[in-house]
Amino acid sequence: MGNLIGSSGSSSPRVVATAHIQHCFSPRTWIEGAALQQLKTVAALPGVTSVAAFPDLHPGKYGPTGIAVLSERLHPQLIGNDIGCGMSLFELDLPLRKLRIDKAVECLRQIEAEDIDPHAALAGADLPLDLYPDALGTIGGGNHFCELQAVDQAIDAAGESLFDRRKLYLLVHSGSRGLGAFVFGQMFDLQSAFIAGLDPQSAEGRNWRRQHDLCVTWASLNRRLIAERAACALRSEVRVVADVPHNLVRDRADGFVHHKGSAAVRMGDVAPIAGSRASVSYVVRALDGTGPSLGGISHGAGRKYDRATMHGRAGRNRSERDALLRNVWGGQLICDDRNLVIEEAASAYKDAGQVVQDLADAGLVVTLAAMKPLVTYKKAIDGPLDRTRKKPSRERAPRRADYGRD
Repeated sequence: MGNLIGSSGSSSPRVVATAHIQHCFSPRTWIEGAALQQLKTVAALPGVTSVAAFPDLHPGKYGPTGIAVLSERLHPQLIGNDIGCGMSLFELDLPLRKLRIDKAVECLRQIEAEDIDPHAALAGADLPLDLYPDALGTIGGGNHFCELQAVDQAIDAAGESLFDRRKLYLLVHSGSRGLGAFVFGQMFDLQSAFIAGLDPQSAEGRNWRRQHDLCVTWASLNRRLIAERAACALRSEVRVVADVPHNLVRDRADGFVHHKGSAAVRMGDVAPIAGSRASVSYVVRALDGTGPSLGGISHGAGRKYDRATMHGRAGRNRSERDALLRNVWGGQLICDDRNLVIEEAASAYKDAGQVVQDLADAGLVVTLAAMKPLVTYKKAIDGPLDRTRKKPSRERAPRRADYGRD
């Protein structure tokens, strides 16, 4: 990421040479130097007044992941292309005692083949009926997943116990798929947006916010439909426990908080913090200390090694690759993409326990439960074709007018 300080147009954004940076992590947490350098660059963006960095901080394409940024201007590149991406936790009415992991794997391999009515779902969410209906209920690539979990440890430190060892849960991580990519792609026509940001009162700024809001709603709906497909495959009903986006902008009286890989919470919210498919995830409750963190907390463990580096660190032979498909709880991974198995190996990620401890020590969260992964779905080649895999073109995407352009 280069130095993005600058201005354009008739408006003159206020440039803050060094915005305040709040480090919400301890010296015990490993942070890559490149991420710290990107953090300083973000703090120098026009209009930025405050930045919070979390223990899952790691380098990204247009800025680090694991941050919340308060700015007087809008900076779409800080959100990126997966607008509205988030973590949703669901409770199943299928008891743990009835689970047979091999059978669950067989069922969940067909998760994206389960019937849904995307147009009815879009109508129910008050979204346009042609807003990427074929992509609804699909997980996508990279670090996205649908995971069947059980309680490994229920923690009563908060004086409450919301999670039952006898039950099964689903954790879904996905976003806005091709829709978000299309919306972000429009920003490349506005090069000034990457330099000075957008004036929130300008036509471009208002248009991006409208499209952004559609993406956030669509992504939340997508996660719900993924969970419903998984529940249907398992012959179960499903209930939402928490739905927490981590790539979005939220309004504040003094500006706009940009969440990039930081879960957007308010005091009292329940939020999942993902580990890896071979380590526990956590569920936490946000405390009132999230004020200094701009209403953000970590959404996961955060990467320790990038994807390219992992090909020299894990899965170097068939035996190692096979070992990556199972974990110590007898859990299994559904992923027929060998490269993705290696790139998403547990060793690619930081210690989620240390991440949660840092957040607790900073007064941001209290831990409610640790969840163990039993079946993690990422990609099955014998399932339906993923028609959203290719980069969307303007010809394939809905008209810009569909998103409420001025």
